[in-house]
Amino acid sequence: MWRFEANCQMCQQNKHETSLRPTGLLQPLPIMEHVWVDISMDFIGGLPKAIGAENIMVVMDRLSKYSHFIPLLHPFTANAVATSFLKEIVRLHEFPKSIVYHRDRIFISSLWKELLCLSVTRLKFRSAYHPQANGQSEVTKPYH
Repeated sequence: MWRFEANCQMCQQNKHETSLRPTGLLQPLPIMEHVWVDISMDFIGGLPKAIGAENIMVVMDRLSKYSHFIPLLHPFTANAVATSFLKEIVRLHEFPKSIVYHRDRIFISSLWKELLCLSVTRLKFRSAYHPQANGQSEVTKPYH
């Protein structure tokens, strides 16, 4: 029987892969009880230039869905993002307990990690190409 399957083109094309482990269930993010305790962050890029900025950093409270839209000049650095975050978010709401964001080079930089480590903020990375993990900030539009 094994020889038949190995030589059969139809069997080889439709063969079920058994060596892969089944994926686990999605792990939902916990629901917070207070505003600005858990936030999500993302970037919107490739926009028409306005006031010299082509990018927007979206920072959204996961409980209330209240959002801040912070313009960023292109190309932006980890230092510029951290400065804008401190000036526009921390100044108004203090440091959050956790932040959900994707694995952008800005967010995984040593400056950003150190800043959040000193503030005791937990980092929650979402999976790439997996909008269920951070879909709220993915669909939030600046022109609401």
